[in-house]
Amino acid sequence: MGLLNITDIRLQNQHLVNTEFSNPADVVKSMGAVQSQDYNGAKWALGQRMKNATDDLIDKALADGDIIRTHVLRPTWHFVHPADIRWMLELTAKRIQAAAASYHRQLQLDKQILAKCENLIVKALNGRQQMAREEVAAFFNQHGIATNEQRFVHIMEHLELEQLVCSGGREGKRFTYALFDERVPKTKPIDKAEAIAMLAERYFTSHGPATIADFAWWSGLTNTDAKAGLEAVKSKLSSHEADGNTYWFVEREAAGVKTNMVQLLPNYDEYIVSYKDRGATIDTKYISKADPRGTIFNHTILINGKIEGLWKRAIKKDALEVELTPFKALSQQNLKAVEKAAKAYAKFLGLRHVIIV
Repeated sequence: MGLLNITDIRLQNQHLVNTEFSNPADVVKSMGAVQSQDYNGAKWALGQRMKNATDDLIDKALADGDIIRTHVLRPTWHFVHPADIRWMLELTAKRIQAAAASYHRQLQLDKQILAKCENLIVKALNGRQQMAREEVAAFFNQHGIATNEQRFVHIMEHLELEQLVCSGGREGKRFTYALFDERVPKTKPIDKAEAIAMLAERYFTSHGPATIADFAWWSGLTNTDAKAGLEAVKSKLSSHEADGNTYWFVEREAAGVKTNMVQLLPNYDEYIVSYKDRGATIDTKYISKADPRGTIFNHTILINGKIEGLWKRAIKKDALEVELTPFKALSQQNLKAVEKAAKAYAKFLGLRHVIIV
């Protein structure tokens, strides 16, 4: 192999070009997990990896349980396929709980209080398909459990990691919880080594080219476990040395990535957030403009696989307003491509008009 074109291969493996998917569950299954704490942004992340996607279609997938939204891998929200959620939680929950222990002490959430919450949530949801987040908090309050914002967040995360609750369908704009066992089908248990190998194969297939450090970051596994996962599946992967790093990936036929190709990626999109080293995606001189923290958790304008600016959205009646903050003036050709991407997002949202500001 000659010079490794990381961005072109990632665009294809992440299904941001030439996607073959037509439903959200298949996207999530392929990606392994899709970060989703910004729910609206995460829906667009799935939408860009599908044909003929709509915002309502992804809402329906969540409501029907075709995709599950819960805490897994790193301690944050992810969309996960119901066939994968049990083994992924078995693999990663203990590390997340260990990381949360100091917060639990600060919030005075000891084992007795968390055990009481476990019993209460089963009681609250008994005979009910789902409960809105606010209703669950009120129920805990009625039974002597204080639920200020951070305390409630950590209680519910604990209940998710214990496989007691997961996402239900939304009620209007309200998020809900449902009993895990009523929402997620039983699956055959697998041992730790097999789970690590499955996660590694899923990651490098859908996110490669990536390094072992990228995989450890994305998965939340220890470096030892991450290396074991790669070792188990590397015979299925290609590798390439570049800048002192080894990149692992699945080779595919050329994607035919077009010049002046623009995507309006949402915050926390897997194309950016799933790598410890994001240098392949952005010129170093623009990192502080993208995000002073260096984490790049904003909505980004992607041109030919590179971050070239930021964007914000606003909904105004039947129009999508997109505010652009490019790092440098956009050419007329790139501006037209941005407008095309904005129109695709408006169509996804069911809006008729686009306003670029």
